Amino acid sequence: MQIFKKSCDLNHGGGCASVGLLYTAGQGIEYDYQQAKKYYEKACDLNNGGGCVELGVLYTEGKGVRQDFQKAIKLLKKSCDLNNGKGCAALGVLYSIGRGIKQDLQQAKTYLEKSCNLKWGKGCTASGIYYSGLKIGKNLQTAKEYYGKACDLGDQDGCNKYRELNEKGY
Repeated sequence: MQIFKKSCDLNHGGGCASVGLLYTAGQGIEYDYQQAKKYYEKACDLNNGGGCVELGVLYTEGKGVRQDFQKAIKLLKKSCDLNNGKGCAALGVLYSIGRGIKQDLQQAKTYLEKSCNLKWGKGCTASGIYYSGLKIGKNLQTAKEYYGKACDLGDQDGCNKYRELNEKGY
């Protein structure tokens, strides 16, 4: 913890985000969403995409802060603009379900695919789900490609869905 705090004190965004993660996870310290928020804010201010996405998640879920989807969306957008795959995926999911934002399946697809291109496995799995016909026109071959990418990136859900489509002959 101390090395991450020292790194943060030296204005390294990754160090600040790491301290925030420790507070969020309660690893070696008490859970403290207020402290996590403080460190995520500094990380995000230092243009660390991971800090922005984690702060966005706090606002999405209302953990340690008042739930505020507009603030969350702004933070997730910044994280995605900083090429953070998790941030792009989180934003894509919000667009897909219309949570805190007008549902826009094309925007959801765009953000999820960007997430996958940034090598975020869960974003690849979510993109595959879209092509499986749950949200847009069915294209199982494309879905299988996304599931394969997800599996290659270590996402077990993607592996399971890839295997399932393979067994069905796609």
